[in-house]
Amino acid sequence: MNIGEAADASGVSAKMIRHYESIGLVAPPPRSEGGYRRYNERAVHTLRFVRRARNLGFSLDEIRGLLSLWHDRARASADVKALTLKHVADLEVRIAELTAMRDTLRALADACSGDHRPDCPILSDMASVDGDDRASCHD
Repeated sequence: MNIGEAADASGVSAKMIRHYESIGLVAPPPRSEGGYRRYNERAVHTLRFVRRARNLGFSLDEIRGLLSLWHDRARASADVKALTLKHVADLEVRIAELTAMRDTLRALADACSGDHRPDCPILSDMASVDGDDRASCHD
């Protein structure tokens, strides 16, 4: 199948397939005599794997490691589990950071009267140094 068909079958855009090939995440497929990429079911299966891993938030480097483990039939499942649990720990840190951001923004929005007056605690907070209210909103 050509790149468009592989994109449709895998759910990965043609642009991303080319990118993944260019960075060595997936092997470039053989080419036809006319120079067109020719993908087989195995390549599409690999692209689906990459798409699923990306949807789970794994980085490209983590996916590279997962692909290596996936292709290694002598792998230890403990290695896969360790990589996954590290990713979970990273996600938990990000979730905590996002939760703190949400809470801060919600508190700022609650403190804002949202009326016609120009004073705005949201902008004042953003203009402050590390949340220090002493900074002027006109600096």
